[in-house]
Amino acid sequence: MGTVDSSSPKLRRSLTTPLLTLYGLGVTVGAGIYVLVGATADVAGPFAAFSFLIAALVVSLTALSYAELATRYPVSAGEAAYVEAGFQRNWMAVLVGLSVAASGVISASAVAIGAASYLHALTGLGTAFLTISVVLVMGLIALWGITESVFVAAVITIVEITGLLFVIGWGMSIQEPQGYAISEMIPGLGLDTWRGIFAASLLAFFAFVGFEDIANVAEEVKEPKRTIPKAILLTLVLATALYLGTSVTVLLVVPIEVLSTSSAPLALVFSNAPEAIRQGFAAVAIVATVNGVLIQMIMASRVIYGLADRGHLPKILATVPQITQTPVVATVLVVGTILFLTQTLPIGTLAERTSQIVLGVFVLVNLSLILLKTRPDAAGLHFRVPLFVPILGVVTSALLFAAGFL
Repeated sequence: MGTVDSSSPKLRRSLTTPLLTLYGLGVTVGAGIYVLVGATADVAGPFAAFSFLIAALVVSLTALSYAELATRYPVSAGEAAYVEAGFQRNWMAVLVGLSVAASGVISASAVAIGAASYLHALTGLGTAFLTISVVLVMGLIALWGITESVFVAAVITIVEITGLLFVIGWGMSIQEPQGYAISEMIPGLGLDTWRGIFAASLLAFFAFVGFEDIANVAEEVKEPKRTIPKAILLTLVLATALYLGTSVTVLLVVPIEVLSTSSAPLALVFSNAPEAIRQGFAAVAIVATVNGVLIQMIMASRVIYGLADRGHLPKILATVPQITQTPVVATVLVVGTILFLTQTLPIGTLAERTSQIVLGVFVLVNLSLILLKTRPDAAGLHFRVPLFVPILGVVTSALLFAAGFL
């Protein structure tokens, strides 16, 4: 217990820095920014872009800790492996695994609501019906064992990024924007202003959730000790630039009273655009959000299956019928939970809960690295960060977690 075997990888190492960065962007960029700009603006007002900046700062510290841990232990076990190695407690690894699964379920619920909102704009059908339809269709795909290759994920990523660049370009070209002037987006020193910014940062943080999935494909990366740190940092830099550009554009173009109540905020930038452009962007947004639902479903069901297969959850959850060769019972449980959450909780609450769970995992991951750094280093050559990085990672993650209660 407490050791991670990284000497005998079972998977083929084929991912290079560009492919791994595209994978990282694919699981980071998309659903969060496409769905949550409105909810963030509802809390932070014209200063929502600063909330994304603060979230990026918190994420970057923990990302550096992930970079070292993933090069110490380049295996697919991810966060559970790091926590087990650091704390040398099997039950803590199980707790982290369950937390990661829970974050995937709640995240998929939030994203499904956003996908339904974009579909509503395209079809006019009821959002409740569309939400249920999205969850069920994605659940059927997950049941039949759809496995996306990195190439397909890269294509989807390019579509998502192109959509965000189009939002920025179109919004900045509007002659008479209805939102805030750029000068009004710079906060003063008032306590209430910054309380709102920090509280909204918990929502903005949701848009960055996913970069840590890079660690879960570490066993398939060429030269992981060099490739993983580069890919993690490139993913965060590019995502932050896209998020800042997008949030500033939406605040500039859309009136705050309209923006703050929308579950499909980016579509509002095109409210006066030709019909073909509105429909084209709605299709891009649907691809971005629906893909997020599917990825989180598959991830959560596999974590639950893995825990059940190791005896930590009821064995029935590890059932894999020969006809599908997928964890059917675990997937049905995930789909049912997502359906329940989408019909009972609003998107903002779901995003906050996802963020809080992930921040809790971040605290444990950073603490694991602190503990590992106090012991003799048997991992050999790997990417290293100074001790103050995981310490600040613990502090900032805990503070952002607490900001949700402001």
